[in-house]
Amino acid sequence: MLLSNILYHTRGDFLRRLIAIALPITLQSIMFSSRGLVDVLMLGQLGEADIAAVGVASRAMFVTTIMLVGVTTGGALLTAQYWGAGDKQGVRESTALTWIVAMFFAALTVAFFVSFPEQVMSLTTDSTEVISLGVEYMVITSLSMFAVACVSSMAVGLRAMHRPGLSTFFSGIGILSNVLLNWVLIFGNLGAPALGIKGAAIATVLSGAIEVASLFGYLYFKKHLLAFRLCDINAAATIEKVTRFLKLSLPTTFNFLAWAGGLFAYHAIMGQSGVQGLAALSVMTPVESISLSLLIGMSNAGAVLIGNQLGAKQNEAVYYQALGISIISFLTAIMVAVALYFIQIPILNAFSALTAETRALSEKFIVVLSIGIVIRSIPMTVIVGVLRAGGDVKFCLYQDLVAQWLIGIPLAAVAAMYFGFKPEWIYLLFLTEEVIKWFGSLYRMKSKRWIKNLIEN
Repeated sequence: MLLSNILYHTRGDFLRRLIAIALPITLQSIMFSSRGLVDVLMLGQLGEADIAAVGVASRAMFVTTIMLVGVTTGGALLTAQYWGAGDKQGVRESTALTWIVAMFFAALTVAFFVSFPEQVMSLTTDSTEVISLGVEYMVITSLSMFAVACVSSMAVGLRAMHRPGLSTFFSGIGILSNVLLNWVLIFGNLGAPALGIKGAAIATVLSGAIEVASLFGYLYFKKHLLAFRLCDINAAATIEKVTRFLKLSLPTTFNFLAWAGGLFAYHAIMGQSGVQGLAALSVMTPVESISLSLLIGMSNAGAVLIGNQLGAKQNEAVYYQALGISIISFLTAIMVAVALYFIQIPILNAFSALTAETRALSEKFIVVLSIGIVIRSIPMTVIVGVLRAGGDVKFCLYQDLVAQWLIGIPLAAVAAMYFGFKPEWIYLLFLTEEVIKWFGSLYRMKSKRWIKNLIEN
């Protein structure tokens, strides 16, 4: 009976829409992850210290990027339900409010990284060379947070309207610009000075500016629904709407910040094993992000469709669709993990500056990562694609805090600092939190307490 209901509610048009939304988001996620990968690959030709420095700095920047994504989640939830209810003005105003709040938080993050870069780098390593290189990269790259705020604000609106391909296209422009500018500024091509890691940072900022200019230019030239104006900002910036937005966004923002901060803590724990472990983890970071892109796409597409259904008050169908999306994501994760395991050699061959020891360690990390992709599939899908779509943000926050900060991080830290575990075993312990989340996420989804309409007065 359960399986037949899942098949009934997820067949045909639902599955087609899920794939149509998921694929552009997946591609955009790959492009986003590729920026870090491009920097690591290109700078990897210079030495392991550069790889470690960019890895640590990029992970710190990732924390704030995830925080900004958390800020926009409130807008994503509201916009999806407005679109499902057929309220186009609500969609436009929600996008405007998302942009304002995201830009405010972006300014805070830039101020933080410009003020305390050395302190951030020293949390993970005591190598003066790595710290010096990382500080130079971090201070400049922090300016790209404004671009992240602009692009992510528009992306959530486009996804809610089932038009994620637009933001993906302009992300493509951004990544191509980044590759070209990296080639010019890192190595000194086309008559430019060879700036090394500083050149990579400048390229990241400039490519972000190009992406924002092209995306916003297109939307306003076409007079798109999301091309909000001052009157929309004024209409959206009421106490009632801002309060509702923040009630959804702040728990998710803190959730994302705590989760991403936990990832940085894992980086710091791995740093206790030496530069080799740090370099290997820095290699895994972009590989992991790209490997998880399809699951990210499925989860976000699920959030859009479930949000649309909740806005349209189709509560019965929503539960079975949530179960169907979770099953699809799990099967997808198995295929991705198998593929990653079998193509690991050409992936690692791209990192030519790795020593033999670090290369061998990276091969072990790939095996752990392949296992981790499967383990992460259900928690990621249920949390991002189901629970948050219904505004169940506080449960997600509490679960992450317990699983990561009270269990996962302390366990890995004790293993690394007191028992001297090898890096590959420390890396495996990073997955403990995901195992914990399996039980909490599935229990919460089954309870149906997340099924809520967020846009009713």
